[in-house]
Amino acid sequence: MARFASTVALYEELRPPYPPEFFRAVAQQLELSRRHALIDLGTGPGLLALGFAPYVGRIVGVDPEPGMIAAARAAAARAGRDLTLIEGKAEALPAGIGAFDLVTIGRALHWMEREPTLAVLERLVAPGSAIAICGSSSASDGRNPWLDTYNAARNAWAPKAEDPRRGERLHKDLAAFFSGSAFRVADFIKVEGSHEIGVRDLARRVLTFSTSSPDMLGDRVEAMLDDVEQRMRPLSRDGVITEVFVATAQVARR
Repeated sequence: MARFASTVALYEELRPPYPPEFFRAVAQQLELSRRHALIDLGTGPGLLALGFAPYVGRIVGVDPEPGMIAAARAAAARAGRDLTLIEGKAEALPAGIGAFDLVTIGRALHWMEREPTLAVLERLVAPGSAIAICGSSSASDGRNPWLDTYNAARNAWAPKAEDPRRGERLHKDLAAFFSGSAFRVADFIKVEGSHEIGVRDLARRVLTFSTSSPDMLGDRVEAMLDDVEQRMRPLSRDGVITEVFVATAQVARR
């Protein structure tokens, strides 16, 4: 079973977003222009690739999940963007793919094996260029007072993983990850935003995680949705919650 095969239709809609200001801030910091080429590893539905599209020339997206590739292709068509897509693991990219001015990795680095990934990055990142490890998540500093309740509900419905590393956030320490390589962590870019989200959609967000995907929950999906919605409703205003989210990019330069 593919990790995210049953989350494709939900992922783009329900995860905390990357706001336009985030892409603009990263592009300005890295001085991106139309002469630059970008490759997005673990592209999913193309959120990063298409977000950076106005700031670069050539764009390539890579993902091992066929459904995500299809979603990225559809999103590129809707946006009127030329996006080259490759189905496969980043670690298995062919040697002839060339070098890029920026490699982006979103919610995917924790699934990648360190040594093969570093070997690929050595080939992909042109001298003087950069890697941006990006993410967007709910602010966990108290500005989302509903978050602890939500996380407890989500964890209650995540079946115990057979693989102890499944879903674990590996490679949090990027300095350690890049230790001994040609890259150094140099910049940290953060952009905050907020939006309104319904409690039903917060419940549906649970389905976008690999440990609680529709495939993992099976016939318990509706029970999970009802339970999470009931837990969240008292913390909402007429079924709507304000979410403060934080989009970040940790930049490693070569």
